[in-house]
Amino acid sequence: MAKKVSTEEELGEALKNKEDTIEITGDLAKKTIKLRATGKVAWAIAFAAIGIAAYAAIVAIPTGGTSAAISAFAAPAAVGILGGAATYTAIAIAVAAGGVSALTTLRSYKEVARTSNSVTLKRN
Repeated sequence: MAKKVSTEEELGEALKNKEDTIEITGDLAKKTIKLRATGKVAWAIAFAAIGIAAYAAIVAIPTGGTSAAISAFAAPAAVGILGGAATYTAIAIAVAAGGVSALTTLRSYKEVARTSNSVTLKRN
């Protein structure tokens, strides 16, 4: 049975828990498809920028937000490649999962089904 998710936080938790099958619904499905479809070179650049922004967000939580300023310098590279909504989604997934490696995990899942409102991924 697939783990059904509709928010970045739920997707981050599903990736962290190494769910075998994840059904992503709603607007998050469209953003996830875009993240997974990005080419390797563009992804490498976006991944680095997202990693810095996600790290800043994770560090900002215990510091009361003073570290979040770093993300203002890092995220524009990813926004230029992925767009604002997909970049925000990537950062939120990374923060929810506890690290940017969750995005690599997400891209390693195989797409097994797609509808107009969902995408189902299976872990390899």
